[in-house]
Parts: sequence; structure tokens; C-alpha cells
Amino acid sequence: MVSKSSIPQHIAIIMDGNGRWAQKRGLPRTAGHREGLKRVREVLKAAGDCGVKFLTLFAFSTENWVRPKKEIDMLMRALVGFLGREANLLHKKNIRLVVIGRKDPLPGYVQDKIIAVVEKTKANTGLTVVLALNYGARQEITDAARKFAEAAMRGEINPADLDIDKFRSFFYNADLPDPELLIRTSGEMRLSNFLLWQLSYAELYFPETHWPDFGTSDFKKAIRVYQKRERRFGGIKC
Repeated sequence: MVSKSSIPQHIAIIMDGNGRWAQKRGLPRTAGHREGLKRVREVLKAAGDCGVKFLTLFAFSTENWVRPKKEIDMLMRALVGFLGREANLLHKKNIRLVVIGRKDPLPGYVQDKIIAVVEKTKANTGLTVVLALNYGARQEITDAARKFAEAAMRGEINPADLDIDKFRSFFYNADLPDPELLIRTSGEMRLSNFLLWQLSYAELYFPETHWPDFGTSDFKKAIRVYQKRERRFGGIKC
């Protein structure tokens, strides 16, 4: 059972292993991505049921553009189809969608669908789902530095007053709390340019399960593992 007393309020997930899941079954990589989308709905429900407030999903990185065009096109179409099918359900379940990452070079039809679903769900007060799309942490930090420099040039901020909190205010959706738990499926143990700033004090969990096989029981197990960790933030246990 998952204890309700120490639920992480923000969980981030690197949904890894779709391609390997498909290859093990003699299927094209695209089949793994399609199966992986089915797990998204299941994990959204599990997160809501457990009392998680924010769930960030790494959907597509700035580095993923080097993949074959056919695979990228399929991923974009599948994402738009998923958002189209799920928009009404998200709204009905009081789920708010937020998207972080650079807009370009996302196709226009993808941007249009994102805008529509974000607008439809913006007033919802339940689980906030953050979709990291065309996202890279180094790019986010670079963009924040550029915005800070531009504000300083306009005389809106004194560089001498810069601190962690002020710099963070220039990040994408800076009002979101930092994740307390990161899950990366498929056993890979790296961050892959994902939320490098925000994950500074997150607990990291690397299950061997590929994302298309990662279900409700796996999600709850991750929370139980988190609840057994001792979080000291640089201090010591008294």
C-alpha cells in the first residue's frame, strides 16, 4: 500500500524503452511508441488517485530530431491524435495541461493542438500534467540567461541582485514546484538533459521495466521506494 502521508507532490518521468520494447517483440519502433501512449492514460489516473499534484512527462527532447524522419512524423501525429482523443477526458477529470519546451521547429499542426488543449484545461484545479516537448534543460537554462540579460539591458533588473530565485523566475513555467521524484524506465541511469536545474534534490528511481510495460502497480512501487528514502537536503539526521 502507498502511504498517503508522504506522497511526492511532483513526479517527473522519462518514458524510456519504447523502441527496445518493440524490437524485443520483432515489431517496428513505432509500435512501441503507440503502446507507450496507452501507459500515459494509466499513469495519469494512478497519479491522480495517489494524490500527486504535478506530473511531468518527457515526451520529446531537443536531441530527438536526429531520429529518422519517419519516426518523428509518427510521434508527432500520434501525439496530436492522443491529445485530440484525451482532451475531453482531461477536462472532465479536472486535469490541467501545461507544455514546456521550445515551439520551433514543432510542426504548426502540433502547436495548434497544444494551444487548443492548454486553453481548454487552463482553469482546471486537479492534477497538472506538464508535457516536456522539444525540451532540453541546457536550452531552458540558456533561454533563461538570455531573458535575464535582455531584462538587465532594459534596466528592469540589476545584475548585482541576481540570486537563485530571481534567475529561476526566467525559466519555463517558473511557478511549478521542483520534482521530488524522478522515474526513468528501462533501467538507463542518466538524466539526458532533462530538468537539470529542477532535479537538483530529487530522488532518482531507475526501474528495469520498459515504458510500454510500466503500469499502475509500477507507479505505486516507485512512490513506495521514494517513501523509504531519507531526504536531508545537505543536512544530517538528528
